[in-house]
Amino acid sequence: MVILGYDLGHRFAQISYCGMGETEPETVSAVTGTEQYNIPVALCKRPGVGQWYYGKEAVKFASQEGGILVEDLLYLAERGEDVMVEGEAFDPVALLTLFVKRSLSLLNIRLSLYQVEAFMFTVEDLTPRMVDVLTRVSGGLKLNAKSICFQNHLESFCAYTLHQSSELWAYDVVIFEYHTQMKILRLECNRRTSPKVVLIDHREFPEVLRRVWSEDEEECKRQKKELDELFMHLAGKELGTRDISTIFLLGDGFKEGWMKESLKLLCRNRRVFQGNNLYSKGACYAMMERMNPSKEWKEYVYLGEDKLKSNIGMKALRRGENSYYAVLDAGTNWYEAGCDFDVILESGDEIEFMVTPLTGGNVTERGVKLPGLPDRPRGTTRLNIHVEMTAVDQVSVTIEDLGFGELFPSSGKAWSCVIQV
Repeated sequence: MVILGYDLGHRFAQISYCGMGETEPETVSAVTGTEQYNIPVALCKRPGVGQWYYGKEAVKFASQEGGILVEDLLYLAERGEDVMVEGEAFDPVALLTLFVKRSLSLLNIRLSLYQVEAFMFTVEDLTPRMVDVLTRVSGGLKLNAKSICFQNHLESFCAYTLHQSSELWAYDVVIFEYHTQMKILRLECNRRTSPKVVLIDHREFPEVLRRVWSEDEEECKRQKKELDELFMHLAGKELGTRDISTIFLLGDGFKEGWMKESLKLLCRNRRVFQGNNLYSKGACYAMMERMNPSKEWKEYVYLGEDKLKSNIGMKALRRGENSYYAVLDAGTNWYEAGCDFDVILESGDEIEFMVTPLTGGNVTERGVKLPGLPDRPRGTTRLNIHVEMTAVDQVSVTIEDLGFGELFPSSGKAWSCVIQV
């Protein structure tokens, strides 16, 4: 079984893959024999015919042969408006699907797509609209994969970090990401809770824009020194507040030879790595854990923006003993959280849910009243409960009276409410 991690960015895509049982994913090179992992997210149409190029070939054909270049495919798909090429309207999601399908051909010399059983897309921001786009793209790929999932870059960062040597994340871990502007991600782990809680803070610094270097040698030196000083000031403020074990430098902006004094600061009593395939590898690791969770992975829960922050359950009587029945688990993506189950109501006309926040705070009980529920003998009311999240902090509950077999037919009544968590 092979697992794919596909990092779909606005400018570049990357593909990593890993066989189950292997310890580390590999990243596919866009140019055989090199470590050029970035695949430009672009298509190019040959004028007058229905032939399309993708990635580096698309950019090359557009510049050298006068092809019609279509870039910003992810943005176009999110916007949803038709793309006009030579007077013909194209569905932007179909164009994005074509790009992804063509880019997967890079795997052909390594493995067959028929071997892929699980596929994880990772994107910068996983909005509801993005989920819809990726769902359509996934359907258009016609893969044999049993499971296709989506997550954002923060969750991929978490998965990547938790699969590194523990000494690398003994304290906080920081990503400085520099493409068009600077972004900082900081991962911290609270090991005093059970499960241990992972949080990631992220901020953007639009004032640290990517530079266009002057052709004048002296002016270029001055520009690089200015950027070095600006970054050193920013990094100094960031690193001075907490203990940092490891720093990752991601993005082509760090490859332009301007880091002098700032690099010395970063490397002071810390491990520093530079690269750009962390997210696609993190997507692979996360998918591996979804398919076959390891013992270590179960000890941690990542509470990101899209995650349920509380455990939601009910007190239940099982085999004559009081117990806890888990309904929804903290750390689940809210748009994937949901379940159906039946219960037998011992007495009364109320169902109670227990909400246990993992970010601090007391356990609370949220009651759902069932007005008009028929009065029946003790333990002879069966209820179906449907639970799903409609937002990251809202749980929708629908309860239906099923009666109790032939003795007590269903009343046909149902009740709905929303619980804030």
